[in-house]
Amino acid sequence: MRPTVHLLARPSKLKKPAFIQRQRVLGLYREIIRALHKIPSSPTRVELHDYARREFERHRAVTDLQHIRYLISTGKAEFDTMRRYIDEQMV
Repeated sequence: MRPTVHLLARPSKLKKPAFIQRQRVLGLYREIIRALHKIPSSPTRVELHDYARREFERHRAVTDLQHIRYLISTGKAEFDTMRRYIDEQMV
């Protein structure tokens, strides 16, 4: 069994670069969830929440820090698009 950097491991066991990426991933997820709470309860809100969770779960096993950085940047871009959609719904 080869050693891997698992971002959801206990923070005390992670090296600094992995710890920083873990914090960025969790921060992005929290930001997305907070933004979704601005949408009144609706099927759209549930669908967006499920989509975000599925995407994070789908990439949960990624251990390459470069790939994680890429996923964070694309996730932020998708979130910006989603945020514009949320803002339009609130008007």
